[in-house]
Amino acid sequence: MQAKQVQFNFQPGVEKAEVIIREVNEVNELPVKAPIKLSIHGTISAPFVFLEKRLDQQDQVNQKRSHILVDRDKINISLVINENDEYTRGKVTGQLEFNPKFLQFGINTGKVWSPNELGVFFKMNRSFFEDRAENMRLVNELMNFTATVNSKIERSMKESGDRTDNFAQVVNSNLPPSFKLVIPIFKGTGSEKIEVETFAKIDGREVAFTLLSPGAQTIMEDLRNTVIDTQLDLIRQICPDIAIIEI
Repeated sequence: MQAKQVQFNFQPGVEKAEVIIREVNEVNELPVKAPIKLSIHGTISAPFVFLEKRLDQQDQVNQKRSHILVDRDKINISLVINENDEYTRGKVTGQLEFNPKFLQFGINTGKVWSPNELGVFFKMNRSFFEDRAENMRLVNELMNFTATVNSKIERSMKESGDRTDNFAQVVNSNLPPSFKLVIPIFKGTGSEKIEVETFAKIDGREVAFTLLSPGAQTIMEDLRNTVIDTQLDLIRQICPDIAIIEI
C-alpha cells in the first residue's frame, strides 16, 4: 500500500485530536436487496381503490399480467399484480368482515347463554333493540327466569308429580318471546332490522338459550353477494382487460 500524506486542520484553540484510520479490503457499499413485495389487506374496496390510484403506473399495473380472485365463501376479493414476476409480484386483498357487535350476540352460531348471562348482555346492549321497552321486559324475564321456573315447578309437581315433564312445560311456557334488533351485520354497512328467536336447551333442571334468526341468514347471503358484485362492476369499468376468477 502506497503511503499518503494527510493534513488535518484544527479549529482555533484546538491543539490535539484523536484520528482513527481503518483499512478495508472491499469497497464499502450497501448490499443489493430484492424489491419489497406488495402485501395489503384492507376493507372489501381495497383492490378497486388500489387500481383506481395506480392504474397509470405501468410498472405496477399491467392488466394482462394481473388477475382478481373472488372467494364468496370467505367474502373476500384479491388483486394479484405482476403475476409472472417473482420479485415484483404483489397482492391486495379486500375483506368483508362481520361487525364485532353482531358476532357478540352469537346469532345462528350455536352459542349457549344461561338466562342470567343473556339478561345481562341484553341490558348492556339495549341500543340495538328496536323497542327499548321490549328490551326491559326481556331483561326482567331473563334475570328472574330461574326463580320463576323453580316456583312453578314446585306448584305443578303437587298436581301431577312428574318433575321432568313439568319442568319442560314451564320452560316452554315462559320462554322470552322473539324480539327485533337493528344492528349492522358487516363492518362498514348500514344497520339491518332482524327478528331473533330464542330456543331453550333443557338438561335435567338446567336450561340455556340459543339465538336463531333465519332473516339474518338471508340478509347475510344477499348482502355479501351484493357488496362483492358491486366491487367487481367498479373494477370492470376501469380495468376491462383484467381477469376475474371465481374460486
